[in-house]
Amino acid sequence: MSTLKKVVFPVAGLGTRFLPATKAVAKEMLAIVDKPLIQYAAEEAEKAGFETLIFVVGRTKNSIIDHFDKAYELETELAMRNKDALLKIVKDVVPKNVNCIFVRQSEALGLGHAVLCAESAVGNEPFAVILPDDLICNDGKNCMQQMVEVFNQHGGSIIGTQTVAIEESGKYGMVAGPKVADRVSMVDEIIEKPQPAEAPSDQAVVGRYILTPAIFDRLKTTERGAGGEIQLTDGIAALRKSEEVFAYSFEGTRYDCGSKIGYLQATVELALQHRELADEFRQYLKQLEI
Repeated sequence: MSTLKKVVFPVAGLGTRFLPATKAVAKEMLAIVDKPLIQYAAEEAEKAGFETLIFVVGRTKNSIIDHFDKAYELETELAMRNKDALLKIVKDVVPKNVNCIFVRQSEALGLGHAVLCAESAVGNEPFAVILPDDLICNDGKNCMQQMVEVFNQHGGSIIGTQTVAIEESGKYGMVAGPKVADRVSMVDEIIEKPQPAEAPSDQAVVGRYILTPAIFDRLKTTERGAGGEIQLTDGIAALRKSEEVFAYSFEGTRYDCGSKIGYLQATVELALQHRELADEFRQYLKQLEI
């Protein structure tokens, strides 16, 4: 039985790559078909057994707070109109056994700083981190379910990774180390956004982590790195010196919804899997002259 119950969602970023859409709307609230990115991330955590969802938000992210709050007026209206199916959809956004906590990140100082902002809510226990920009889809166990299993088997901190072209190393944290089990490697080296010639391997860190509480002390002493921000990757590099850190190459398809092309790919492919829209949408695509 996993002791992992808390998950952190760093969602304070400005979403500048999607302007002007994100001028007034949080990028994590952009919908893939009919569900916002942040809800896909929350559902992944809930299915993996997490009961406390900790959202690290900026002052412009009130729409995220509203999304996970109770909507009295909407629920009352749907109930009065006997819209039971829609009422269930609204209520299921936050299951009864799940608790939501919102923490403010007052300055945009990077992912490491965002995670550090959650320290008081996390406490002295291991926790997960999910970046909603990375939408990961699976036919079987979702990415975080897989990583919880790895944590239960190996302990320590776990980093989700995938293979990328070396030419793209400048977009990611890159890791390397000896293999210890199927899809699991020890992290001997981790570098944030290296040039291709300096990349230690083709294994890139994506937006899934399980971390021990020791990461907080490392982040407190981590100096600003790439982009002048406090990088979570640098904190993990320091953590690796005192305890085991593993990389897990997850099973599933990742869509980089922090980029426009990744967002469009996710929209098309998930629409083709949507139980209400798939057939009609597929027929529409076949009619296009591409």
